[in-house]
Amino acid sequence: MSAERNTHNHHSIGMRRFGRVNWLGTYTLVARETRRYLGVWTQTLLAPLVTAALFLLIFNLAIGARRGEVMGVPFIQFLAPGILMMTVMQNAFANTSSSIVVAKVQGNIVDTLMPPLSPWELVTGFIGGAVGRGVIIAAIVTAFMMAVTGIRVAHPLWMAVFVVLGSVTLGGLGIVAAIYARKFDQMAAITNFVITPLSFLSGTFYSVANLPPIMQLLTHWNPIFYLIDGVRFGMIGASDSSPWLGLGVSLGVSVAVLMLCWYWFRTGYRIKA
Repeated sequence: MSAERNTHNHHSIGMRRFGRVNWLGTYTLVARETRRYLGVWTQTLLAPLVTAALFLLIFNLAIGARRGEVMGVPFIQFLAPGILMMTVMQNAFANTSSSIVVAKVQGNIVDTLMPPLSPWELVTGFIGGAVGRGVIIAAIVTAFMMAVTGIRVAHPLWMAVFVVLGSVTLGGLGIVAAIYARKFDQMAAITNFVITPLSFLSGTFYSVANLPPIMQLLTHWNPIFYLIDGVRFGMIGASDSSPWLGLGVSLGVSVAVLMLCWYWFRTGYRIKA
């Protein structure tokens, strides 16, 4: 009887993991990640708005008057999409990376790993929090940009798609970085020497068409470039590359990142040790 019960329980767990989704558990993880950033909204939502406003002000005061129009719009309107997307991606990355690395360093990561959540459900829970934070920040910063610069969103659907893709991709990279890092110093190094340079050198503050040929080639190998360029197309209706190309590259990169997250959760790489 005991063996039969164990077989039944194992079969039920297998069915839940591979045939059915643990919706309650996944929702609970998303809710926990959401409460994390809403509980300190002045740091997670207000601070990014202030940072975006400072970037916009400084660049416009420093070189805005001399640049004139870029891609057929005033320089300040050209800047807005890049600053918006950079802010969204940095915060999506911070949401997942901080959650996991703090849990690892404090030793309570087991509280996340012990519940009956499959690797995909863990990935979905963490990414759900990152996307929520990214979308809220995008809405706040967009409203500010529209009020200050007079910009009007040219293609709202394209913009929304790239904001979500950017949040998913950087949220996934946050998971990867946090699983790999064993302490805060390693996490800070990944942020400062990988994520920040990729964000700044991706057409955030300039048009790639103005770069030398070799730099244009290198920029087109940067996946973050397509996310920023896609949001720019959505906001001002102009971009350095085709939005369809950007969509294809962004989808491919996001799927690859999510697969890596799933695999590392499945194998317990650097997280169960």
